[in-house]
Amino acid sequence: MKTRVHIFGLIPIIVLALAAPWALADEGMWLYNAFPKERVEKEYGFTPTQAWLDHLRLSSVRFNNGGSGSFVSADGLAFTNHHVGADCIEKLGTSGADYLKAGFYAKSRAEEVKCPDLELNVLVAIEDVSAKVKAAAPSAMSTADAGQAQRSAMSGIEKECATSTGLRCDVITLYSGAVYNLYKYKKYTDVRLVFAPEFAAAFFGGDPDNFTFPRYDLDITFFRVYENDRPVHLDNYLQWSNGGVKDGDLIFVSGHPGGTDRLDTVSQLEFLKNTDYPSRLASYKKRIGALQKFSAESAENARVAQEDIFGLQNSQKAIKGREEGLNDPSALSQIDKAEHELEKAYMDQHPGEPNPWDEISNATKVNREIYDTLTYVERTRGFVSRLAGYARTLVRVADEKSKPNGERLREYRDSALPSVEQQLFSTAPIYKGLETTNLTVAFTLMREALGPEDPAVKAALSGKSPEEAAQKLISGTKLEDPTVRKQLYDGGKAAVEASNDPLIVLMRTVDAEARAVRKRFDDEVDAVERRDGATIARARFAQAGFSQPPDANFTLRLSYGTVKGYEEKGKKIPAFTTFSGAFQHAQEHGNKPPYELAASWLKMKSKLKLDTPLNYVSTADIIGGNSGSPTVNRAGEVVGIIFDGNIQSLVLDFHYDDRQARALSVDSRGIIEALRKIYGADALADELAGTKAAVKMVGE
Repeated sequence: MKTRVHIFGLIPIIVLALAAPWALADEGMWLYNAFPKERVEKEYGFTPTQAWLDHLRLSSVRFNNGGSGSFVSADGLAFTNHHVGADCIEKLGTSGADYLKAGFYAKSRAEEVKCPDLELNVLVAIEDVSAKVKAAAPSAMSTADAGQAQRSAMSGIEKECATSTGLRCDVITLYSGAVYNLYKYKKYTDVRLVFAPEFAAAFFGGDPDNFTFPRYDLDITFFRVYENDRPVHLDNYLQWSNGGVKDGDLIFVSGHPGGTDRLDTVSQLEFLKNTDYPSRLASYKKRIGALQKFSAESAENARVAQEDIFGLQNSQKAIKGREEGLNDPSALSQIDKAEHELEKAYMDQHPGEPNPWDEISNATKVNREIYDTLTYVERTRGFVSRLAGYARTLVRVADEKSKPNGERLREYRDSALPSVEQQLFSTAPIYKGLETTNLTVAFTLMREALGPEDPAVKAALSGKSPEEAAQKLISGTKLEDPTVRKQLYDGGKAAVEASNDPLIVLMRTVDAEARAVRKRFDDEVDAVERRDGATIARARFAQAGFSQPPDANFTLRLSYGTVKGYEEKGKKIPAFTTFSGAFQHAQEHGNKPPYELAASWLKMKSKLKLDTPLNYVSTADIIGGNSGSPTVNRAGEVVGIIFDGNIQSLVLDFHYDDRQARALSVDSRGIIEALRKIYGADALADELAGTKAAVKMVGE
């Protein structure tokens, strides 16, 4: 359903001038209720039917730990990337059974193992609730009051929806608040591991090859969704392609891009470039160094820290790429020129009114002023530890649940509590040595950023060194026991206030400072960006409507593009790699980590059809969060799965450019070849090959 939004006029020549740079063929992380069918038909001679779109949407899943996936059989089989599934894989492993390193395959349903805290969401319906949210904040309200009123209205809409439907209901802010949609999700919480390759196969080439191409990775994991202790039966799932894709083929990517900044103002982009990115990179560097030192102490330390290190290295490389994109003077100058043209046109038509660009610029000044306290205390970069995270949740939820739903912090609204509880009561193992290491470096960074006299720093350290303070807190807490956490949760505010657990005491102590800076952000930054960002969005799209997708926000989007190689430094990069290339790549690097092929691959090399495609690239518009997104052909069949982008794709956070930017997929043919020839997973391969789509998929 495509909704109409009332917008005011601007002079057409400015709008056309601003729209021109965006009119690139394959640009767009499109909303499912606003997909440009006509544009695709004009460019590629293919029009997805509504049944095609609905089927793909209902076959797509969101992993609550930050990735995407899809259903690929009627019996609840879902697949995503290994690096998306790694959180569950690591939690299921032990010192004697390292599934992250050695891989896992359940040869029968009885051997499928439940993830301790994984949630999958399927988007079943979208409703426009813009009028309801906006009506809660009349124009006479102050900016801060309007922001609170809208947050309250959103929580009320979500509670009513969840109560009446039993679904997960989230009000999604689009175009900085010009549009609000209610997303209704079917939620699955019994998710069981079926298959994962070895880490060496999933992440072959390691960090040196991350965000590069050619690649040779089997970055996949299969799960099965259960309800009432039985595999769920599905009407919507994706059929597996037998033929795969070739150069020039049209493909679609259905997934949940985490976030883009294409509609940000120049002042917001400068905040990222000068404040946020440098701070993040400094934090990543120190945390990676501390974890690598911890890992070197023992094989068990290396096992439990591997997933944290991988995630931090991936984030470090991604942010470096985005920082480089913003440091390109030509890119920012084009954005700045377009912004000034739009700003002049708007102010010429609205003389005497507040300038929304100036208002956002003032808000970013506040954001810079409060950044360190907001980041380290409220957003808990200064308390990085699962146990400290549990303590913060218990302190906050006890206080928030005592308030009316509409007055709570958004993450503790009634409709969100089931997901909060699932995470809080997780039975995943906790390793206190790792917790101490993480908290030590977090305390060190917080003291450097805020100074030793900051109240949160003083409360955390209590006159000790960061290492001593972390050691005492982690050794003294009992929050590693989910029974203890549940008792505190069920006991409510009285139990949490009476607790003498050191992490609970710490989080109670810093809560006032954290809430104060959160309120400044909500009132002086978020509310302003919502109000004035919506004004700018309406101005930007005044003539043609919302003809560019809203910025990504981890909601379901549909992108498209073609399978296509590219040129880099005068060298042509073909679109496909093969198993043969993987063996050659390993040989060129002496078959040593991180280029050491898994032993299973070496053992079964003679059985493989070495020219089978393994990875390929396309021009599809993706960003972080798209990991695990199914890549499908015109028939809606799986032809691959997104697992990365090349380094040139990181600029897609700010603007689309298909000259070199590419999305990387594991080829569907390579997946089947590996399952059958390397892993002996014929039952799994047969389940994939036997799926049949039960809906007309093609609309020509």
